[in-house]
Amino acid sequence: MTRQNIFGTVFGVDAGMLQLAVFPNMSKRRAGEIVERIFDFYKNKNVRLVMPATEARQFRKEEYGLPCVERVHIDMALSIGGDGTLLGVCRRFREQGIPVCGINLGTLGFLADIEPNELESRLAKILVGNYIVEHRLLLSGYIRNELGEKFLGNAINDVVISKGGGPRMLKLSTYVNDTYLMNYKADGVIISSPTGSTAYSLSAGGPILNPNIRALLLTPICAHTFQMRPLVVSEDDEIRIKIEANRDLMVTLDGQEAFQIQPGDDVVVRKSSSVARIVKFADKNYYDILKAKMWS
Repeated sequence: MTRQNIFGTVFGVDAGMLQLAVFPNMSKRRAGEIVERIFDFYKNKNVRLVMPATEARQFRKEEYGLPCVERVHIDMALSIGGDGTLLGVCRRFREQGIPVCGINLGTLGFLADIEPNELESRLAKILVGNYIVEHRLLLSGYIRNELGEKFLGNAINDVVISKGGGPRMLKLSTYVNDTYLMNYKADGVIISSPTGSTAYSLSAGGPILNPNIRALLLTPICAHTFQMRPLVVSEDDEIRIKIEANRDLMVTLDGQEAFQIQPGDDVVVRKSSSVARIVKFADKNYYDILKAKMWS
């Protein structure tokens, strides 16, 4: 069997060949070592490895580099870095439905399920299909004003509204399904998925939610009074934040994409029609990971 990619190159692909895309974070000190171990392990196996062209040059794998990995067939993406690296790769492949497996070179690593000391044993499980693909809720962020609604992008962890600078607090009128709920007086607000409950929301005092809970979480940042508590709503609810301010404000998606809010803009967040697909292994459950990362 052969498959022709968008660039006109024909690859020979066996019917049972596993195709993996490798996405190393080039700023991580051990990324080169992990790349070599992946290539060494899958050498002489029925696996085809590809990388983005820039990363391939960086790690001397030019023959495996492609200018646009998203436009060729792959079965799984391997993310090498922390959870931030994995989040970026998940957003990159959300439309194709490609599962992403994280190799953790970060600090906590709630999403990246492979630690460096277990790399080869996990790569062997991937080779024989011994893994689970979890479907995680994605958030969609929008700006709404008199011109209509503009899609900003998707987030796996959170959509954050915060001030660009200055000491004054924000007044954030919060609506759920067009019902006025409260006016947060705070430095900002975090709208997170259950997956993102262990990220920025947790630092701001929000609760930890199991990723299987079908909910959205609102957490104020440095709230002015104790009455302004985090709030859990249904995943099917639409959240709209009206900002009573005329100064620099930002919306960020997963802390990686930022957009400036203009006077008169509302920020709208709702569940995406797409999901993030994250590879997990049966011998690690959520509470084992939570205990190891938070309290061990």
